[in-house]
Amino acid sequence: MQIETVYLHEGRKDVTLTAYIAHVSSELPASGKRPAILILPGGGYLNCSDREAEPIALRFAAMGYQAFILRYSVYFEGASDWGAMDGEPVPKDVSLFPNSLREVGQAILMMRARAAEWHLDADRLAVCGFSAGAHNAAMYGVNWHREVITDYFKVDQELLRPNALILGYGLYDSVNESTERSNPMDRKMMGFKNVALTGTAEPSDEVKHTLSPCLHVTKETPPAYLWCTAEDTLVPSQQSLRLALALANAGVPYELHVFEKGMHGLSLADQATSMSQKQILPDTAKWIEMVESWLLQRFALDIPEKSFLDLMLEEAAAKQ
Repeated sequence: MQIETVYLHEGRKDVTLTAYIAHVSSELPASGKRPAILILPGGGYLNCSDREAEPIALRFAAMGYQAFILRYSVYFEGASDWGAMDGEPVPKDVSLFPNSLREVGQAILMMRARAAEWHLDADRLAVCGFSAGAHNAAMYGVNWHREVITDYFKVDQELLRPNALILGYGLYDSVNESTERSNPMDRKMMGFKNVALTGTAEPSDEVKHTLSPCLHVTKETPPAYLWCTAEDTLVPSQQSLRLALALANAGVPYELHVFEKGMHGLSLADQATSMSQKQILPDTAKWIEMVESWLLQRFALDIPEKSFLDLMLEEAAAKQ
């Protein structure tokens, strides 16, 4: 596997696109041109979680896809910044909307520009996000053809189109979001998230509407796979239900799974990504297997009916 990291902004090392590219092999006829998955880790727009980055990329790579991780602009500058949660957040220009949204478009344009080099199918590109990354992915899914993206890049609109969305436990409706959270840390987290993304802990109704992807779904929104858990207190399952309803009303193909057990931020819900035993949930961990089945309906690899070995054996048998 070839692993390459590209910096998206000159003079900055915090925003990166990391590619996980399978080597081309004569034994793997589909390896010359594979569909691609662009992964957006979560972290409340405060950081980009390692738990929702490389482990996810490796799982998609094992399915046969070219995998990419976008570490987009966030509020904190490093892991040590989590200590700032004890104080009051101060707005920072770097993480304000629409910076991280446009970085998704920047990553997609780079992937398509280097499609031949990275052996990817430019017409089959999915964006996969978790938590804040799922919000960012959903926002891109409903805005890729709107002025916030098209006027910024000024390229052929089709080059910006995502072909599918994979969304895990994201917040999709800020207008109707419940602000009553019993956990003080949950309330603190959402306040910091708001400052990181909007510059204020209490954004206006207009801003909330803008940042609610479920209110902007159209027929141009790509097919989506959504999953969440019923026990999530930070981002309740109603958020995914509202987005699913919006997709249904717009006639956009979608699949939704609400698993009974699990807290927010489960990633793969297995030992590879868990910080504690309570995050290891075999039933919830099945979401990644379900995604693989869902992707096979759209992103199946171009595998021939017969391999070169099959043909050789048939030819040898015919000569006997």
